[in-house]
Amino acid sequence: MRTADRDQSDGGESRLRLQTSLRLRWFAVAGQLGAIAFVSWVLNCSLPIGPALALVALSAWLNVFLRLRYSVRHRLSTGLGTMLLAYDALQLGGLLYLTGGIENPFMPLIIAPVTVAAASLPPRNTLLLGALTTALACLLVFFSFPLPWPAGEQFQLPQLYKWGMLAAVFAGMVFQALYAWRLTKESRLMSAALAATEQILAREQKLHALDGLAAAAAHELGTPLATITLVAKELGKDVPASSAMAEDLALLQSQAVRCREILQKLTRSPSERDPLHAMLTVSQLIDEAAAPYTAFKTKIVTDLGPSDDATGDGRREPVGERRPGVIYGVGNLLENAVDFASSEVRVTARWTAETVTVNIVDDGPGFKADLIDAIGDPYVTTRPSRSEAAKADGAPSGLGLGFFIAKTLLERSGATLTLENRPKPEHGAIVRITWPRAAYEPQGGSSSGRWPGAGVSRESA
Repeated sequence: MRTADRDQSDGGESRLRLQTSLRLRWFAVAGQLGAIAFVSWVLNCSLPIGPALALVALSAWLNVFLRLRYSVRHRLSTGLGTMLLAYDALQLGGLLYLTGGIENPFMPLIIAPVTVAAASLPPRNTLLLGALTTALACLLVFFSFPLPWPAGEQFQLPQLYKWGMLAAVFAGMVFQALYAWRLTKESRLMSAALAATEQILAREQKLHALDGLAAAAAHELGTPLATITLVAKELGKDVPASSAMAEDLALLQSQAVRCREILQKLTRSPSERDPLHAMLTVSQLIDEAAAPYTAFKTKIVTDLGPSDDATGDGRREPVGERRPGVIYGVGNLLENAVDFASSEVRVTARWTAETVTVNIVDDGPGFKADLIDAIGDPYVTTRPSRSEAAKADGAPSGLGLGFFIAKTLLERSGATLTLENRPKPEHGAIVRITWPRAAYEPQGGSSSGRWPGAGVSRESA
């Protein structure tokens, strides 16, 4: 999480491109010129048009200089981006100073540089620009030229209204900045999650390519192995059975047969499963998922059996297909529980004729109230590290993708995940995985009766 959310340092590049900055400033120049011309020539209001046009021309010349100095595709550094947005705030503040200050109806536009900063710069730089903008707004309450108004008429706002305008500008600035920052952050997280998913898909494509190479190699090696087997048999006919060469030839034949069996496994269709391992019970699923974590100090206790209200065929232990995604998903949830547990993780499985439920309960601190609804989204993690150095840092370890992938794989199998904390005074977290029995046990499961491991309680440390 920290790696994904870490903002750019002050010396690095910002997310603001020069081309974007130039276009926004040209729009501002055009709008400012149009407003000055309309107020001066159409409304016949008097204003210091010379200084106002000078400020507008300064922005235009700055754009020309930047366009000549850098390429259009140049990405501004954090420092340069901050300075340019600070200039935009000061330039707009100068125009407002010349045209009525806080009374000017275009006063809310002064928050625009802060909004751009929130979407493209680190929070510290955004706060600096926000402080600058707030200071400018406060000064404009007390110091400014009169609001341009037709000759012979006067317009004066009460001081209380000016303070209200200042409060509105400040509230709008905070809201717009937080909203832009949040949208940008979510966009970055989704982009990073998409990149991680693309890496996983690329790895899967490589595995499929290896499968194709293995099949091709098996096909090409089939003929040489058949030739070796045939030649070994022919040589065995001319060699006495008691000689050492006969033993070598017998060994050569047996190894050639073994190679052919291995090649047959490589060329077997993915749908052709080993009958012994194609199916597994709930207890076998939990044992296989928990096996990598039994060597840790945390004790894993399992309690498996039919639900108290199960009757008839519902008391038979469900037998489902061996699905690597389900095994990985349950294993990842167990790993999280082991990481957070103080001493024990209890895995309880209950089944009826309608459902199969697995509860993973630890005695750790439990889920944080402000994160429990977001757990399962990409890059949301509070996982502690097993390394002492990382524990001393006190920071979460990992990117938060493991739980996201596990949750996705389990939901694809038809399961529903629910998260909650253990009721007080106990402490710890509960992760509940619930399958409809028809989803866990396709085609009614096994008809061979009770499988080993049903209704037992085991401990491993």
